[in-house]
Amino acid sequence: MSTLRVTAELLTVHEHPNADALELAQVGLYRAVVAKGAYRSGDIAVYIPEQAVLPTELIEELGLTGRLAGRASDRVKAVRLRGELSQGIVCRPRAVADIDLAQAAADGTDFAELLSITKWAPPIPPTMDGDVERAPDLLPWVDIENIQRYPEIFEPGEPVVLTEKLHGSACLMTYSVAGGSAEGDPDGGRVQVSSKGFGSKGLALKEDPRNLYWRAILGHDVPAVAARLAAKLGASRVGLFGEVYGAGVQDLVYGADARSEALGYAVFDVSAEIDGQVRWLDPAGLLEGELPLVPRLYEGPYDIEKVLELASGRESVSGRELHLREGVVIRPATERYSPVVGGRAIAKAVSPAYLTRKGGTEYE
Repeated sequence: MSTLRVTAELLTVHEHPNADALELAQVGLYRAVVAKGAYRSGDIAVYIPEQAVLPTELIEELGLTGRLAGRASDRVKAVRLRGELSQGIVCRPRAVADIDLAQAAADGTDFAELLSITKWAPPIPPTMDGDVERAPDLLPWVDIENIQRYPEIFEPGEPVVLTEKLHGSACLMTYSVAGGSAEGDPDGGRVQVSSKGFGSKGLALKEDPRNLYWRAILGHDVPAVAARLAAKLGASRVGLFGEVYGAGVQDLVYGADARSEALGYAVFDVSAEIDGQVRWLDPAGLLEGELPLVPRLYEGPYDIEKVLELASGRESVSGRELHLREGVVIRPATERYSPVVGGRAIAKAVSPAYLTRKGGTEYE
């Protein structure tokens, strides 16, 4: 899930093809449906992204009572309005009436706290929960921004790799070598397992054979693979990041069943601490034949149209195209820093069909 920022943005306004009283306000590559005449191209307004939870007062002010997602009808979610995908809310709340929005846009001001907007936290099912402990050595995962919000992360023609984004639950495993020297023995190091949510808080799940993540890690003998990798790289810590999926995890199951031994697991990223520096590494070059990997869909020059094309369609994990695809993850062919997001150059693109599907689950 990406970070939550409520910012002032420059708008480009387009005609709505199916509604005379509506228009489309574009922010980055996102488009949000707005009332016709409310904005013109070149205007600046506040953009509230998906997964934002709004306070009652703001919902009422914007005329959105009963129209948002969630049990309390307070969460922003992608919807189709008269056939057009609307992602996020474009508005000018009273609380920013006296603020220079042009300057705020230039400064990157975040209005989330001013507007009492928070980030939605998915519920934790019992199989993904458990007793936790502090884990200062856990190698964390990073929040991935949507390429449609930040289209400048990659340069046109830059060599990139696109992998399929799976709709499961992220599993973080860190193998720390005993004494800081690689020995290639899983019994000679420490294994810590966590979810994305717990991991962001510096917490690991205590070993429990009933826990979804521990079942996946132990079932695929991941600690032994990490120990071998640490020895090969001369690393003091190795982080393996995989998606656990199947029936009982989320609504998209890829033919797997997490309620049985047939739970799905696929590695999507690797990090390693080598000579005191944490590096991100390509799983395909390190783990092919060792562990299941997320499907690699494309390697070549960056083209946003190609990215958006591959973000949609049918899943390829099962080999049977059982249901829609969630999206893709974009990485540079050579790992690098991005000044656009102030961190690792990595992004996601999500299928519109996935965003607007009925009965979807979003556990973390």
